[in-house]
Amino acid sequence: MLSPVSEEPLLLAELKPGRPHQFDWKSSCETWSVAFSPDGSWFAWSQGHCIVKLIPWPLEEQFIPKGFEAKSRSSKNDTKGPGSPKEKTLDCGQIVWGLAFSPWPSPPSRKLWARHHPQVPDISCLILATGLNDGQIKIWEVQTGLLLLNLSGHQDVVRDLSFTPSGSLILVSASRDKTLRIWDLNKHGKQIQVLSGHLQWVYCCSISPDCSMLCSAAGEKSVFLWSMRSYTLIRKLEGHQSSVVSCDFSPDSALLVTASYDTNVIMWDPYTGERLRLLHHTQLDPPMDDSDVHISSLRSVCFSPEGLYLATVADDRLLRIWALELKTPIAFAPMTNGLCCTFFPHGGVIATGTRDGHVQFWTAPRVLSSLKHLCRKALRSFLTTYQVLALPIPKKMKEFLTYRTF
Repeated sequence: MLSPVSEEPLLLAELKPGRPHQFDWKSSCETWSVAFSPDGSWFAWSQGHCIVKLIPWPLEEQFIPKGFEAKSRSSKNDTKGPGSPKEKTLDCGQIVWGLAFSPWPSPPSRKLWARHHPQVPDISCLILATGLNDGQIKIWEVQTGLLLLNLSGHQDVVRDLSFTPSGSLILVSASRDKTLRIWDLNKHGKQIQVLSGHLQWVYCCSISPDCSMLCSAAGEKSVFLWSMRSYTLIRKLEGHQSSVVSCDFSPDSALLVTASYDTNVIMWDPYTGERLRLLHHTQLDPPMDDSDVHISSLRSVCFSPEGLYLATVADDRLLRIWALELKTPIAFAPMTNGLCCTFFPHGGVIATGTRDGHVQFWTAPRVLSSLKHLCRKALRSFLTTYQVLALPIPKKMKEFLTYRTF
């Protein structure tokens, strides 16, 4: 593996809402969610004002890291308007909190199924799910911008959404009504399960890449792990001292990270429930006064696509990048009012959303994974921790394969 690059992330581009700030609460302007489609061809931006922008990627004709002028790019975008042949504006009618793209491409069998059930919309295309302020979930066709389905069931804000990576079009939604709901979009958005047990608003849900587990964080000190096969609770992970607000699985499903208002990220083994590492967000500069105790409260955490880095956004106005095996960040970038972050699926770029409705694109470390890591990633994609520990191999190899060499 190449040595981690510790240069400060560079701001590549910034997109700003076309509408001026409106202070009416009904026109909330926060970017609560940003998302790339799994194939990297689209970017979705919940820019506030009940609007979602669907932007083809790369931005414009060619994504050029150096000399990319963000402000002029933003104004050009806004003047295109809804008549643009590619970029699309989805008016959701409600403040948008959660975004999720379906996997791509869809299996051919789904088209066959839709042909025999003409009453069901053909959702064999790339789709975007949007979670709204009134508890509704709207399902859109990305290529056309058409509304396909409207899912009803939640009684409060739909805060987060997650599709199963397998392409089965199972959607999980997390809501302030303290429940998670499982929907089958192959069956006209039928609600197939309600997961109850959280005592607070559910902030985040993440499905493991092997589709076996679901993690949910609900503003409580513990995190819930559910089985995606039986939809039952596997275990609670306890270790944070304050509300947990974000979670993400590693690309091989072997690790889970959770971020909390207690200023810490915890890295877990989801199979055993063991806490592997704690990443503490210390302030670079001392606070001006003691009024804000939670100045380093975490907002978002995510894994890089190759599984060797993490990105975190905190209230101390910093985007941090962490190397998997180090306890301190390898890079920082100044970022005001950050709310969410996600990596481009092919690496090299991090997208962040802010409280004033902006999206910023940053350079991310590009690394050549070692053969050892590639083998570990391949093996852990289908072997649980317990299965690895049962293998007749040397102890050091087991420690490496179970990420216990930190």
